[in-house]
Amino acid sequence: MNRRNFIRNGLIGVAGVTAVAGGGIFYYINRPEFGRLPSGERLKKILASPHYFGDHFECLTPVTVMSDEDAEKENRVIATLKFLFGDKSALFPPGPVPSVKTNLRELPPLLDCAVWMGHSTIYLQLSGKKILLDPVFSSYASPVFFINRAFEGSNIYAADDFPELDVLAITHDHWDHLDYPSVMALKPKVKHVLCPLGVGEYFEQWGFDAKKIIEHDWDSVIELGNGLTAHILPSQHFSGRMLKQNPTEWCSFAFVTPKRKIFCSGDGGYSGHFKAIGEKFGGFDFAFLENGQYNKAWHAIHCLPNETAAAAEDILAQNVIPIHAGKFALARHAWNEPYKDLTAASFGKSYRLLTPRIGELIDFTREQNFEPWFNI
Repeated sequence: MNRRNFIRNGLIGVAGVTAVAGGGIFYYINRPEFGRLPSGERLKKILASPHYFGDHFECLTPVTVMSDEDAEKENRVIATLKFLFGDKSALFPPGPVPSVKTNLRELPPLLDCAVWMGHSTIYLQLSGKKILLDPVFSSYASPVFFINRAFEGSNIYAADDFPELDVLAITHDHWDHLDYPSVMALKPKVKHVLCPLGVGEYFEQWGFDAKKIIEHDWDSVIELGNGLTAHILPSQHFSGRMLKQNPTEWCSFAFVTPKRKIFCSGDGGYSGHFKAIGEKFGGFDFAFLENGQYNKAWHAIHCLPNETAAAAEDILAQNVIPIHAGKFALARHAWNEPYKDLTAASFGKSYRLLTPRIGELIDFTREQNFEPWFNI
């Protein structure tokens, strides 16, 4: 073979490989779990939001996801490489995460209670209504199988364990909160989907009836029946499942009945919105607050433990249950550091810190004490 033919064949080979790779990437990013951007009437509603600017949502006070302030001086690429390939020995527990599996179908239907299921997944019963927040039952909290693996023993619930759900509530569209396989497995059980602006697009694409999607902006109030109201509230975070950032809104939730008030923070950094929410509602009986997967470089969008403690006092919480930890390692802190540091930060504070195991019943009608299961 002469040199010209060799070069030509080489170029053809490279072009073929590139075409195949390009086709594979195109197929991969067009899988349904990646979702699609809002359009039509939904986009019109988004454009009318005071929190939408041009082509993206912003926090009440605009922040950057990653900052050099008080952070290690390393760029995102280096930080990502360290996370993926660095020493992970402290990131995972030494054995199975302690858990207890409450039978959800056998719970008294009128008992006001909750079950934390690891990370940010919470099952609530309030005023006879059944609510599930941010369900992730997959083994990995990512679009690929080898990133963000669930801790051993933490993934004890599946869609089959749930009764019919009055509300499936989603705080935002990140993979560790909006999990396509979990949502699709739950689909036949879901009466209504509750979400902030733009997130409903995923559910319509995935075949949910548009009439069942309750999708509103921050500070919206939704009547759920039996005296229960849901409030879609601000948080300081961001959104996006692929390349475009902040195409949909993120939120926290308050669920209010004549008897009690429950706050669920979703993801977000510390800001004045916590104090404003506390003043608006006059405090909360129970608050599920983000505490985990943080780093000084991105604490604008994820609370550090001392900030979680400050947020708890700002919202005037009586009881605090930490979430966003105990199941996945999405940051480089030790797996149980969030619990230990929040325990220390909570000493002498105005609230009670509750640390139930994954799957353990939290009875809103009586006082409970939970052992520090994370000291393993």
